[in-house]
Amino acid sequence: MSDDPIDRSGLSPRFWEDKRLDEMSGAEWEALCDGCGKCCLNKLEDEDTGEVALTRVACRLFDDATCRCASYDTRHAFVPECIVLSPKTIPDHAYWLPSTCAYRLLWEGRPLPDWHPLLTGTPDSVHRAGVSVRGQTVSEVTLDEDEWEDHIIDEPV
Repeated sequence: MSDDPIDRSGLSPRFWEDKRLDEMSGAEWEALCDGCGKCCLNKLEDEDTGEVALTRVACRLFDDATCRCASYDTRHAFVPECIVLSPKTIPDHAYWLPSTCAYRLLWEGRPLPDWHPLLTGTPDSVHRAGVSVRGQTVSEVTLDEDEWEDHIIDEPV
């Protein structure tokens, strides 16, 4: 896979079908990311219902052109509240992950979508499928938090 920011080389074919999330290597875990960028969007949670709404308001480190964190390895120095998703933490965070997220899907016992880069062999498949938020976000540094509600979006599926 050329130009893929995630190294997916050397992984066993369809490893996600044979391993539980907690059995995956670090490389396998990272390879599950489809690059949609939706996890980097700020969410609004209704305190009464627990319903989570996505906004087009992206983390200040989000690169809208690539749908990736501009400082992934050092993101906690800039955004201490950024979640570290792992097999141990996914039960606490799955409810706010996008419905198309591979981590959530596998945690729920569902298959990867046919556009996932692990199945297509290209990181662009998530964008071609219309599932990513590439070119659709505004940075959180440009808006007051009370304006986020004006930027709620329907989650692409």
